[in-house]
Amino acid sequence: QVQLVESGGGLVQPGGSLRLSCAASANIFNIYTIHWYRQAPGKLREFVATITSTGSTNYADFVKGRFTISRDKAKNTVYLQMNILKPEDTAVYYCHLYGTTYWGQGTQVTVSA
Repeated sequence: QVQLVESGGGLVQPGGSLRLSCAASANIFNIYTIHWYRQAPGKLREFVATITSTGSTNYADFVKGRFTISRDKAKNTVYLQMNILKPEDTAVYYCHLYGTTYWGQGTQVTVSA
């Protein structure tokens, strides 16, 4: 059983930054790919970014150049640095262990003036 716990969400003004964290209960990042997803009210959950076990990254087009995914193996934590935030980035952000049913509980990000 693996637990994923997101944190770091909050209210930020347009153009601001937040860093989300996804802490795992086990040393898994050398084995699994981690995805960040988000879900806005009334919308489907959508892919945001991913980091593989080898450290390769990929991003959805709408966050390229603004968001950066990274990991700290020693802390069993994956981060999502979000810069130049826009109101349309408002959503609950989830981390997910690819190929499993493990999801975090989500962290709310609200971008508003």
